[in-house]
Amino acid sequence: MVAAARKIVISGYYGFRNSGDEAVLKSILTALEQEGKRSGVAFEPIVLSGDPSWTSGIYGVKAVHRMNMKEVRAALQESDGLISGGGSLLQDATSPKTIPYYVGVIRLAQWLGKPVFIYAQGVGPVNRKIFYPFIKGAFKRSMYVSVRDQESSELLRAMNLPAERIEIVPDPVMGLPLPTGAASKFPAGKPEEGELPKIGVSVRFWDEGRAELAGIADGLRKLAETRNVHFCFLPFHLPDDEAASNYVIERMGDVKSLGSKITMRQNEDPQAMLLEVGRCSALVGMRLHSLIYAASQRVPLAGVSYDPKIDSFLARLKVKAIGSSQQVRPERLAEELNHLLDDADGWKREREPLIAELQREAARPARAIADYFAQKG
Repeated sequence: MVAAARKIVISGYYGFRNSGDEAVLKSILTALEQEGKRSGVAFEPIVLSGDPSWTSGIYGVKAVHRMNMKEVRAALQESDGLISGGGSLLQDATSPKTIPYYVGVIRLAQWLGKPVFIYAQGVGPVNRKIFYPFIKGAFKRSMYVSVRDQESSELLRAMNLPAERIEIVPDPVMGLPLPTGAASKFPAGKPEEGELPKIGVSVRFWDEGRAELAGIADGLRKLAETRNVHFCFLPFHLPDDEAASNYVIERMGDVKSLGSKITMRQNEDPQAMLLEVGRCSALVGMRLHSLIYAASQRVPLAGVSYDPKIDSFLARLKVKAIGSSQQVRPERLAEELNHLLDDADGWKREREPLIAELQREAARPARAIADYFAQKG
């Protein structure tokens, strides 16, 4: 028997049409529903969003504007608790305003007497140590704390948060399922008969000189000079990633004359994008969630690191980045993609136990939250 619904506010970088962050939200909603059924707890999510009407339309949940503090307070006041996460929320690399916002939402919930659950967050970099006591104070008063990598845990411990308070869990997106009833006719790595092997490409702007994009473009061109392939560009954050993709495509030049082709797939629905990635034979990615999508669908991958979070995820697969935001060697990229295409089965076989474990553990935070409310009655 399912008890009365528990209203739970979810705070993160949602409603901005960033496929990776939207995948995090969809994964959390799915995990809460599944773990709630297991524990006999029904959840009624309320999402803090940059575009509430869009979020409500996509996910069928209530949403309020994340910057309307009157609405945020009202949502927290009527709720049974707050989930803060997932994603890289507590970092000051993009803006010094990011940490105060997310910590502020946590502290408001705590001031209102609501339990707070830190859900698979990536913490850091935090370059301004003035933020340390604010993060520590918010997390210390939270009911449950989980982070998505060892580096985040170590940073929290450097802030003097006790290690026993911190759980290290996979990124929630490792548990994201394909759309209901949707599946590729052929396994990843094996194109349909008569079709070219598809290389997924996820790029973003980072280095001002575009060094990494130039290296990726030249590497893809070199691959096209050795074999016929289908380059499928997958912009995860519109419109910026579309512009970055077009930059790479233009630099690659005419690959059609070599027997290859280029397409671009845009989709705001995270599960639809997951399906696109699952149809690839291999993927080269800068966006973290492009790599997570690939791993979850057993698509051999090559990652380009612009942030420690990329290296942290790749390490869990026993893979090293193919290049960095400072440099991607074209010959190395072409060689690696050739290897991934030629030995896709070997890549999958070697990493299957690692990927399966990440998928099993992805729902741990949702399980902890469901168990908390089940015990509370």
